[in-house]
Amino acid sequence: MEKMKLIGPFKQIIPMTGIGLKGPISDTEIQIIRNGGILVQDELIKKVGDFEALKTQFPEAENTPLKGNHVCVPGFVDAHTHICFGGSRAKDYALRNAGKSYLDIAKAGGGIWDTVTQTRKASQEELAKSTLKLANRHLKNGTTTIEVKSGYGLTVEEELKMLRAIHTANTEAWADLIPTCLAAHMLPKDFEGSETEYLNEISTRLFPRLKKEQLTPRIDAFIEESAFSAAQIHPYFTKAKEMGFDITVHADQFTPGGSAVAVDFGAVSADHLEASTPMDIERLAHSDTIAIALPGASIGLGCGFTPARKILDAGGALAIASDHNPGSAPMGDLLTQASILGAFEKLTNAEVLSGITFRAAAALNLKDRGKIAEGLLADFIAFHSDQYQDILYNQGNLKPCMVWKNGKLVFDKHK
Repeated sequence: MEKMKLIGPFKQIIPMTGIGLKGPISDTEIQIIRNGGILVQDELIKKVGDFEALKTQFPEAENTPLKGNHVCVPGFVDAHTHICFGGSRAKDYALRNAGKSYLDIAKAGGGIWDTVTQTRKASQEELAKSTLKLANRHLKNGTTTIEVKSGYGLTVEEELKMLRAIHTANTEAWADLIPTCLAAHMLPKDFEGSETEYLNEISTRLFPRLKKEQLTPRIDAFIEESAFSAAQIHPYFTKAKEMGFDITVHADQFTPGGSAVAVDFGAVSADHLEASTPMDIERLAHSDTIAIALPGASIGLGCGFTPARKILDAGGALAIASDHNPGSAPMGDLLTQASILGAFEKLTNAEVLSGITFRAAAALNLKDRGKIAEGLLADFIAFHSDQYQDILYNQGNLKPCMVWKNGKLVFDKHK
């Protein structure tokens, strides 16, 4: 058993406790622990409370008092990224801004297929190294848990290569990397068969190997006119559920239809939702599926945001993720994107912070993080400030100065 550590004092600790998983949140619901401390042992939070009281109660705990004013919040959870990839799509970005459509770029050899080609050329070791590099960048920006998708391999062996690379990166990263299989990203151009035949091959040949190697507990699919239809995905998700995988869906990005599939299959999340209709929003709100807004894609593509305000007001659970990918969302800065979404969708600080902490953790089926509370993982971050409102007020320009993962100080701006 590790020796206890008392971390603090913090001017404010924002534990994100006592807030519901669904529906709108007033800032008055945010609990503030002033001059607080966090007692840590064996990677878990043992107690949270007044720093001086904890110091008196646990005199044996190691403690080097923090200097200056700091605000502490739970480590961020990014529930949707594509940070395992090869190459760059800077050319695509320039063409889009010059007026070319996403479809025009794809027909000219760009788009997802360009990244597939470059990812296939990369070795497993190269992909692991580049994934680790981006994961460490996210960690320094306060993200302690990062979902990472495959989906740029689009053959059984290439998808395995990606997921093995993610696994390797996870063994070396301080952040936790949560792998997701997105083999149903698009019909690969070199596949000699239909969408149905491709999905059948993936579910028949890849799914058992994912189970055998324990490479991922999650299956994702892109339901869209340019990818797969709801009817085509139905047997694919049925097979995934029968094998015990969690389901998540790229849904309603350009056209509606995907979120209805997510609800029907009891998916843990439906992600994107920029094109969701009022009926889609109501269905999501009355389900256990968490809606994930991806403002990075809206910024990268120059299109409208997920109707986050409407989802919350309907009673839905809203998480916010970066969608960090080489094509439509190259920024990858979760805090900046969440701050911008909050401004455009009129979200309270409590709603934004919930969306990148415990509500995002729930979208990954993780109940052991996202709050600063007894018994949970000791994942938390500190900002140089004396009040938490500064975090979103600075729209991502105020970065964490310290990051703790599993109770260990893994990033310190001062060193």
